[in-house]
Amino acid sequence: MSAADRMVLLCRSLFDRGYSVGGAGNVSVRNPDGGFIVTPTGSSLGRLSADALSVIGADGEPLPGPKPSKEFAFHRALYDVRPQAGAIVHLHSTYLTALSCLEGLPRNNAIRPFTPYYVMRIGHMPVIPYSRPGSPQIGLDLAAAAQGSSAQAFLLASHGVVVLGRDIDDAVNNAEELEETAKLQFILCGEKLHYLTEAEIAELGGGY
Repeated sequence: MSAADRMVLLCRSLFDRGYSVGGAGNVSVRNPDGGFIVTPTGSSLGRLSADALSVIGADGEPLPGPKPSKEFAFHRALYDVRPQAGAIVHLHSTYLTALSCLEGLPRNNAIRPFTPYYVMRIGHMPVIPYSRPGSPQIGLDLAAAAQGSSAQAFLLASHGVVVLGRDIDDAVNNAEELEETAKLQFILCGEKLHYLTEAEIAELGGGY
């Protein structure tokens, strides 16, 4: 299966399970030649086709065809500071977007770890201050937060989440685990949680 076909399959899976609605969200994959495959501007993750994806050349210029999502600018900013990232998923999934709208979230980590899977897949999740969708400031803030950090996800205040992975499968798996963690946090609101200790987090390879 080609990278484009795999991307379409996983995007449709995200849409079908309610992780994305309408034309919200965007996904990109880094090509071996240094270019990118990107979901087109205004497209629905549930209604993509491999031959109608946007392609960015290794020189950073879009190839003829559909125009890439306007938010690819912040994807590119992350790729520039995270050379090991092979794919990025940006979603307005229900529980993570709800979390992003709360006041007083810890800026260095929006979710205090209470499951090992959050630590193993995400590490921690910095909160990026609100900027209007499409603003160049989002890319600047994401790049600044990602530099020198092991975080695999960033919560955009009042907007949604940006999740990285080694490849498209890894990025989607990370996004799914993260949405489930946010869901659990809301379900358990008001209950006494067992948060992982610093030693337990370190044992899992986490910490920041």
